[in-house]
Amino acid sequence: QSRLVESGGGLVQPGGSLRLSCVTSGFRLDDRPVGWFRQAPGKEREGVLCINYSDETIIYTDSVKDRFTISRVKNTMYLNVNSLKPEDTALYYCAARENYYSSCSDSVAAYQYWGRGTQVTVSS
Repeated sequence: QSRLVESGGGLVQPGGSLRLSCVTSGFRLDDRPVGWFRQAPGKEREGVLCINYSDETIIYTDSVKDRFTISRVKNTMYLNVNSLKPEDTALYYCAARENYYSSCSDSVAAYQYWGRGTQVTVSS
């Protein structure tokens, strides 16, 4: 059973923006490494951004630099996506690590808690 629930995805035109949300119950998201991943059709799931224990943001996908930002408060985390491009089309997942003092990682296997994803489609 998924313990994280994403929302906020949708169909947007190139250049548009969205705010993705991820909510959990039972534990906080602001006391451990949490991140956003995405998976495009026919491709592997890839790490996009992570925010670590000390609130440092780690960017794993260079193409989102200066366009995507991650933030969190208590049991909610956000991904603000701006200047969207067709290649950003994907199913976006939030993920959290169980160990408070672990590090950010772009490895799917490093995260114990996952949502089911929210679809972002960028098309004119």
